[in-house]
Amino acid sequence: MKLPDRIILHVLHMPLRFPFETSFGRVTQQETILVEAEWDGLSGWGEVPASAQPHYSSETVVTAAYVIRDFLAPALFASQIKTPASCPALFGRVRGHAMAKAGLETALWDLEARRRGVPVARLYGATRKFIESGVSLGIDPMGLLMKRVEDFAARGYRRIKLKIKPGWDERPLAEARKRLPADFPLTADANAAYAPSDSSHLKRLDRFHLDYLEQPLGHEDLADHAALAKQLRTPICLDESITTPDLARNAVRMKACRVVNIKPSRVGGPTMAIEIHDFCRKAGIPVWCGGLLESGVGRLHNIAIAGLPGFTKPGDISGSDRYYSPDVIDEPVAVSADGTIALRNRPGIGADVRADVLRRRRVERIVLKKRGR
Repeated sequence: MKLPDRIILHVLHMPLRFPFETSFGRVTQQETILVEAEWDGLSGWGEVPASAQPHYSSETVVTAAYVIRDFLAPALFASQIKTPASCPALFGRVRGHAMAKAGLETALWDLEARRRGVPVARLYGATRKFIESGVSLGIDPMGLLMKRVEDFAARGYRRIKLKIKPGWDERPLAEARKRLPADFPLTADANAAYAPSDSSHLKRLDRFHLDYLEQPLGHEDLADHAALAKQLRTPICLDESITTPDLARNAVRMKACRVVNIKPSRVGGPTMAIEIHDFCRKAGIPVWCGGLLESGVGRLHNIAIAGLPGFTKPGDISGSDRYYSPDVIDEPVAVSADGTIALRNRPGIGADVRADVLRRRRVERIVLKKRGR
């Protein structure tokens, strides 16, 4: 591995093609940071999909830029690490800020893969040539939502997930189940919108034969999730609760979940994501790769990680056209007619960043260099 000569943070405002609403609120524009790691004229790219508000996560674009600028980048420039896999240890003195760490680490993985002339998926240990794609649908008027359910199923997507919240759960799930084959994987994601006192209501969702119910309770409520898991037939999947390998191990051992959603940016980057994947695979816990509202840069890193053998369920990795037009990459992510996405064979993430889109969407550019350069 060659340490970068400089790090450039590109803060972008990316309008969504369609509004995306969850129990956290409604989003029409994603703020994100593309991290560019430069070495000898070569650029590697990563992403910090932290958003503007600290709702899904305590991190924001502002805090991530600050942490990378004042702590992570200086630690990297002062180090002599030989592989991006050393980033979690190098950044260990900085507590939290997983997305900031993930953005810088993914840029280093892409840079190293491009330097070697190999796909980044090979460095991550991917064994698949294709991954199964699922789609996450936000809270919308019923007619529009059901049209999207039918459209995405017709396009071959392997799993459909509906966002739910108190007062918006049984009816959309019932309507979606009517429109899908009985064995079609349908899931629901509450984004921590319910309380332990809602257990009787959540049991009513068993009748929809969901593949799993994602993050029904608070992100710190492992004990309450374990208690709820005993009452439901539907498997519980944890998302926001899984922020580190230690928490993943605790959740599984407490039987707080039977499925785990691994979002690489939420857990601190590819190295941490792979550690959670390896533990869950050994424990017999199925995992899938989740995403946030990443541009094509973050999406391609997620695709590469989802190529590992333990990712046995369709994830939230959909095509670029689900969110952005145009995307920031020169070859957008596309879902085939059979609901799969091919891993790329080109070096690095398998795409280049479009300079025209970068200029059009960028609101700030921060250049970080090693002292004395």
